Order: sequence, then structure tokens, then C-alpha cells
Amino acid sequence: MKTRYIVYAALVLVVAFLIFNKFHGAKNKDGSGPTAGAAKNGKRKNGPVPVKVMIVKDTSVSNNIDLTGTIDPNEKVNLVAQTSGNITGIYFQEGSHVSKGQVLVKVYNQDLIASLKQNQYQVALAKENEYRNRVLLQKEAVSQQEYDTSLSSFNSLKAQSDVIKAQIARTEIRAPFTGTIGLRSVSPGSYLSPQTSIATLVSTDPMKVTFSVPERYKPLITVNSKIKFNIASSQKTFTGTVYAVEPAIDPTSRTLTVRARAANPKGEITAGGFAKINLTLDQTPRTIMVPTECVVPDIKSSKVFIAQNGKAVAKTVQTDLRTDTQIEIVSGLKAGDSLIVSGIIQMRPKVPLKIIKVIK
Repeated sequence: MKTRYIVYAALVLVVAFLIFNKFHGAKNKDGSGPTAGAAKNGKRKNGPVPVKVMIVKDTSVSNNIDLTGTIDPNEKVNLVAQTSGNITGIYFQEGSHVSKGQVLVKVYNQDLIASLKQNQYQVALAKENEYRNRVLLQKEAVSQQEYDTSLSSFNSLKAQSDVIKAQIARTEIRAPFTGTIGLRSVSPGSYLSPQTSIATLVSTDPMKVTFSVPERYKPLITVNSKIKFNIASSQKTFTGTVYAVEPAIDPTSRTLTVRARAANPKGEITAGGFAKINLTLDQTPRTIMVPTECVVPDIKSSKVFIAQNGKAVAKTVQTDLRTDTQIEIVSGLKAGDSLIVSGIIQMRPKVPLKIIKVIK
């Protein structure tokens, strides 16, 4: 019984082998089987690789970095009084433009004005007394001591007059600079003390843009460097000029604080805002920039491939500045070289090439 089963199994295997050989043998003969495919692939592998090349040329490039910063007013002060008293007048509108020296608030000062008038009468009398004694001294009718006493009294009263005038001036709060005044926190008739905030005065033209740059860029940051920046409240790109650089590196962040001024004649830039900054560090007038994907990193260096006499030639290059899409080549390439920009993964030295496009 077992022998019969073994014979049946052997017959099934023979029939299966004949059927398989019949169909797959025919495919190999007509070139459609796996052997033929391998042959075709082998032939394709040995043929020239289609590539695109770019003619290398000198170009100028700017070294730019993107940063973030804050926007501050050119000047900002919290207005307070220098003396205490009841407010007798408020002479500004909230959110209005005020000029330097303009009176904004007055505090009660009638008692000081009365004291000044009394002092002025005394000054006038002392002045006449000093004049009479001076004439009499020339005629030797009074002593030098009597004249000196009258002169001292006159000068003392004048000094007292200056003190009262200064006290009166302190009862008037004036704008220290031209700008825009904010919301007031006092009312007419309320008691004002030196600890009471009246309002905030800001100068918004120009505006200050403060930002930090990494320590390694310190040699490239100079006064008069130009910046471009954007703000959330406008689609416009604004420009500014660096006018001050902090002399010391922040030991915590290892960054250098830089400040620039930006014109704001229309008030489009708001103080306290967030700025996206593009800073131009320097400009190289003649250099070579190539697509990033063309540069193949190696263990100790980088290389690119150029087309030369119909074959690929590897060139060791030295790189420097990088952008989102390009990289600077400082050595290893020269103007006029035919740089391979496609099919990089297939490149090997002496691989035959078929140039399908030349980019100039």
C-alpha cells in the first residue's frame, strides 16, 4: 500500500515539472523571462547615465541670518509730580500728540505765588538800599561794612526769589520730550503726590528694535549694519539701522545684544511688538554657490561631480556659507566647470554620462 502512494506522488511531481518547464521555458526563449530581464537590466546598467549639468559661475552672496526681537519706543517715561497738592488743571487729551515743554498738569500753587510777590517787594527795597549805600560809600558817607550788609541782604532775597520760582515750576508737570501721551490715571481736584502716576509719554518715531545674535557673529556686527523686519500687525517689510552694540557677551545665553532704529513716521510700528528680523552680516562679491543636493559629504571633506570628456569626475571641495537651497564652495571648483546636478546617487568616478540638459 505504501509503495502505491509513493508511486502516485512521484508521478504528480513529474507532471508538475513538465508543465512548469513548458510555460517558463517558452518565456525565456522569447526574451520575456527573468533571465532576459536580467540581461536587459545589465545592458542598461552599463550604458551612460542621463544627467543635467550646471555651468559654474561667480556670483555675489549676502550672509544673512534670521532672528527675533522686541520693539521699544525711542523714549518712554512715566509722568509723576515733583511736589504734592491738589490738581487744578489737566491740559492734555488721552492718546494725543504733545510737544516738548507743554504744560500737562498743574497743582495748586497760589500760596507760592503770593510768597513770590512778597519776596519781589523785598527784593526791590533791598536793591534800592544797596544802591544808596553804594553811592554813599563812594562819598565815604557809610562804612564798607554797612554797604556789604546791604549787598548781602539784596543777594539773599534774590536767591530766595529763585527758590520760590523753582517751587512754582515744580507744580507744573511739563512734557520732557515730544511724543504721544497715554491714558491718564488722575482727575481734576484729586490729590497728587510724587508716588502717583499721571500717564505714560512715549516717543514713537523712530522706534528701537532690540535683538540678540550668537557670539560667533560678533566680528560681523557693526554700527550702520542694515536690518529688515516684519511685524504681526502689518504685511509691510520695515528697515532699520544698527546704532549700538552691547560691549559684553551675555554669559547665560552667549549672545550679543544689538539695537537698531527704524523710522516710523506713520505710526505703523507699535511699541512692545514682536519683530522677525533678517540681518545682513556681510556680502561676498565673488563666490560660487551650488545646489545643496550636489554636495556629497565625506568623512573628512565633501565632494562634487563634474562632467569632463563625457565621464564623471569627482572633485574634493571646501564649503562655507549655507542657505536653504544652496551652499558656498570656497575651493575645488572654478567658473566654467560643468557641475552634475542630477543622478548624484548613481555617480562614480569615470561613469559614462549622457547630458540631457545644460543649466547656465
